[in-house]
Amino acid sequence: MGRYLGPLTKVSRRLGVFVGGNLKAFQKRNFPPGQHGRVQGRKRKLSDYAVRLQEKQKLRYLYGGLREKQFKRYFDEAARIAGIKGGNTGQILLQLLERRLDNVVYRLGFAKTRLQARQLVKHGHFLVNGRKVNIPSYQVKPGDIIELKERSKKSPVFRENLENKDPRTIPSWLELDKDNFRGKVLEIPQEIELEIPVNVQHIIEFYSM
Repeated sequence: MGRYLGPLTKVSRRLGVFVGGNLKAFQKRNFPPGQHGRVQGRKRKLSDYAVRLQEKQKLRYLYGGLREKQFKRYFDEAARIAGIKGGNTGQILLQLLERRLDNVVYRLGFAKTRLQARQLVKHGHFLVNGRKVNIPSYQVKPGDIIELKERSKKSPVFRENLENKDPRTIPSWLELDKDNFRGKVLEIPQEIELEIPVNVQHIIEFYSM
């Protein structure tokens, strides 16, 4: 399955939570898309499989519409690490997703959305420890410095995004130097606050069914 390139607002309506797209449109039409969406609303009872699938889809689309194969690799890696080092598979899964370079760019405020962050990373705007990295899935680690290329610092897009970023929303495991267009990874994220409620245990159960 390839990366989803359609309207995320429709996905948000189908899942019942905002995972991307046009927020105002989602709030105005907060019911499933389709001919009978308004009538059926959220009353339709889902099977156990459908409930777990929906939680998985929430997390996939929240992190920019990851391909199913790619998302499954993250889960398998989280399960492998948990088996070797101990720990909770769900927590490790979230840590791997949070440590993606495009997510860090988004969390620091260089981009308005994860999709925009992915595009900006692919276009080569960012350096990690002084070296250009254009791979959105690149895994950052504690001590890494993420900064804009010198030429990119002149772009009004980044200045505007950073000015509009509420510093209180930057997670504690990251540090932002807004004046120098630079961020630092302080530690592996422990307490991860997602923008929407996701039952990670259901995702573990989905891949165990």
